Formats: sequence, structure tokens, C-alpha cells
Amino acid sequence: MAAAVSPPGTTTVIDHGDVEKWLRPRPVAALYGVGPATAGKLRAYGLHTIGDLADTPLPTLVRLLGAATGRNLHAHAHGHDPRSVQAQPTAKSPGADRTFDHDILDPAAHRQALLSLAEEVAAGLRDGRQAAGGLALTVRYADRTSSTRTRTLPEATAHTRPIATTTHDLYDQLGLQRARVRAISLRAHDLRPAHEAAQQLTLDPADDRALALEAVTDRARARYGPGTLRPATLTNRPARR
Repeated sequence: MAAAVSPPGTTTVIDHGDVEKWLRPRPVAALYGVGPATAGKLRAYGLHTIGDLADTPLPTLVRLLGAATGRNLHAHAHGHDPRSVQAQPTAKSPGADRTFDHDILDPAAHRQALLSLAEEVAAGLRDGRQAAGGLALTVRYADRTSSTRTRTLPEATAHTRPIATTTHDLYDQLGLQRARVRAISLRAHDLRPAHEAAQQLTLDPADDRALALEAVTDRARARYGPGTLRPATLTNRPARR
């Protein structure tokens, strides 16, 4: 954050005791972990600066943002980062690409590719024992132009279902109508160790079924290789890697 506001060729030094003082007047959107949607929600509740966020009781933030996000942002607003320091360099952000053999107009084929991408990225995260805090979707068109949409996830995850849901939401944001699509790619970012990712408990039986099926799929993939088990909608996938 200090580097982002420092003029080129200068260095900003923040002493340990001045961290909170330096943070307080800055916009809440500048805080690590606050995406556009979260920033808009905070502003709707009158929390415009990091100082406003720091002064909000933790139980209130948990009610507004969920347990994991509320606790993390409360800590960040006070100048604390609960993540452990990694001795090893962070692994490259997992990603997947699908290039069609020809320009595709059919949204159903696009969505089939989106599910395939989400499956591959999520599996890569789990294999690397990582969780993603955000996703970036890029769609390349027949004229070689492209569109990219990014989103910060409500909670860092490596599970296929929330990653697939967010991937489809990013696609819907593009509002494509009769678009001739040549390729689609998905990238995970804001990585962290899997054990640091909290999962919000739900009462939806479908979530439990999805997690159970995911565990079976992972075991099959580890033993027999990728693609051993996959959704029926991907059995005739029109895109190639």
C-alpha cells in the first residue's frame, strides 16, 4: 500500500508505531482483501475509510461480511496480518485455458468450457494444497480482442462448486450476445495455504454432496489420472487445451 502511493523514485518508510495512524485516513477500498463488491457494501454502511473499519466492532463486521472476511479485515485495518510468513516462494497462480477449434457462438458451449476450467483450476489448487482468494476470467474473441473480469471471493477456497459459480458469474458480467469466442482462460490469484482458508458452514445438503463427490473425484484422479471422473456435461467437450 505504501509503494502504491509513493512517487516514482521515492521510498516511504512507516515505523512500527505509525502503522495504524498511516492507515486510518486511507479509503477502505485500498485495504488488502477489500474488492469492489466488499468496498461498496462497506460504504453503504457508512464505512468509507480504513479508520472507520478499524473503529467498527468485530461482531458487527462478522455479521456484515462473514466470519473469515470480517476477522481478516478487522485485523488488517489495525495493521495486523494474521497470515504466516512463507519461507518458500509462492507457487505460480494456477490457471487453465481452453481454445476452440473454431469461433463459437453458442453460450451453452461457452458454459461447458467454463465448468471444465473451474474443475481444472480447483483441482490444481487442491493438489497444491492452496486456496484462492480471487479469480480472473479472460475471453478472447475472433477479432483477437479480449475481455477480462476479476473478482475477490467471499472466502478463499479450493472447492469446485464456489469456483464454478464465480466463474459463471464473471462470464455473465460480460453480457455477451452473439459473441464469436475463440478462447477462454481462468486464473486463480491471491493464493494462500489451504489450512488458512476458512469455509462458511451452510445448511444446504447440496454443499455436502458436492464436497463428498469432490473427495471421491480427487482420489480417482490421483490413482488413475485426470478426467477419470467428471460431470456428464463435459463428456463431449468441444474445446481443446
